[in-house]
Order: sequence, then structure tokens, then C-alpha cells
Amino acid sequence: MKVIAIVSAKGGVGKTTLTANLATALQREGVGTLLVVDMDPQNALGLHFGADPRSLAGVSRASLAGQEWGSVCVQSPSGVYVLPYGVVNESDRMAFERHLDAHPNWLTQQLQGLELPPDAVVVVDTPPGPSVYMQQALSAAQVVVVVSLPDAASYASLALMQRLVHTYCTPRPDFSETLYVLNQADGARQLSKDITRVMQDNLGERLVGVIHEDQAVREALAYDQSVLEYDPQGQAADDLLKCARVLAQRLRLPRAGATR
Repeated sequence: MKVIAIVSAKGGVGKTTLTANLATALQREGVGTLLVVDMDPQNALGLHFGADPRSLAGVSRASLAGQEWGSVCVQSPSGVYVLPYGVVNESDRMAFERHLDAHPNWLTQQLQGLELPPDAVVVVDTPPGPSVYMQQALSAAQVVVVVSLPDAASYASLALMQRLVHTYCTPRPDFSETLYVLNQADGARQLSKDITRVMQDNLGERLVGVIHEDQAVREALAYDQSVLEYDPQGQAADDLLKCARVLAQRLRLPRAGATR
């Protein structure tokens, strides 16, 4: 089992949308069992897979009730398995977060308890910035994918993300590497082009994807589809498939037959 934590130091970078579409792209690349876990109280990841945002079921409520995660796991029409965060009131949310804070290896233990196939890939979405949710994801991940925008604020925040990875990931022998994806790159804007070039120069092969700005990404969600389904010939779909291909190669993921 490979656990990939998708993280960002600041909000507004399109991380959850990227997580959903990248997971779908990884499945298109032939990953056999793919599970996405929403560790963000916004409970938005499931929307991208057709889940009801009003549903109470999710990892938060199940964990507080002592229920098995299998009881709240759903399979999307595309075949990706989804564990939503679920809907909880503020009292339960705070109780859940206290539990996570008191049990730093909780997510690792929960994922191990699912008894997934050895070649399974788990993609974990997290809230932006430091949180108990991000700590759990970083502590469980073999690979961290940092999502950034090609703007000055996002570029400046990379140092914070690197410190968090160094704290929770680097000391573990099972941790592999930190990779980066640049989201919403706009070739018509000079600043976007300049920062993209700087990140390519500084990060080299650690920058595994540049996803260009594409209106189809927003439109796809409105039609309950991934961008790969909504506009398979579009720029974003092509970028995501390329990113998934590179990620699969870097992680040496078993591929049961990629869909081209």
C-alpha cells in the first residue's frame, strides 16, 4: 500500500479539485485499487465523486462511534473508492480533533486495518496549512505532493511546507520523497510564466506536473464529472494524465493496463 498525502501551505490553490482529478487520472493509468480519504472538515472531496455533501456518514462520525471504516466507504462510478469526512456538528468535530491530537498514528493504524491489497494506492486530502489533519496525513504518507500556484504568496509558503515535511516525514524510514505540482498555470500571464520557470529550475524532477488554467475543471464539477470525463481532449485533462504518468513511474506503482 502506498499512501500519498496531498497538501498545501495556503488555501485557494485548488488542492481538493486537483486531488480528485489526479486520483481519477492515476486510476486511468492502471492503478488497481485506489482509495481517496477526505481529512478536511469542509467535506468537499466526495462532491467530485458524486457523493451527497449532506450525508452524515464519513470517517469523522464513524471514528467517534467506533464503527469500521468499511461501513462508510463508497465506490464512485469511475471505480475510485471514497472515504468522505462526513458531516458533524462543532462539538463532535472538536472531539474528533482532540482524538487525532492524542493519537498521532491514528490514520496509519486505520489504513492498515482496512487490509487493502499490497498494490493499493491511498490518496489523502487535507486542509491547507498546519493542522492535526495534516499531521496525521504526513505521518502516514510515503510520498507527499505539495500543491502550489504560480504566484508569489504560494511560492513564499513552500518553506513552511518543507519544514512540516521535515518534522513529520523525513525521520521515518518508510518515507520516500516530496514532490510538487504547480496548479492553474496561466501561460498568458508573465508572472505565472516566471514563477513556473523558477520552480522548474529549483525543483527539477521533483516538480512532477504543471496543470494549466482550464475553465473545464470548474465546469466538470458542476456536471458531476471529472475533467477527464467532461473534456478528455482539453489542456487540463492532458496535464493531469501526464502528471499521473510521471507520479506512477516515480512511485513504481503496479499498473494493470493504462487507459489511453
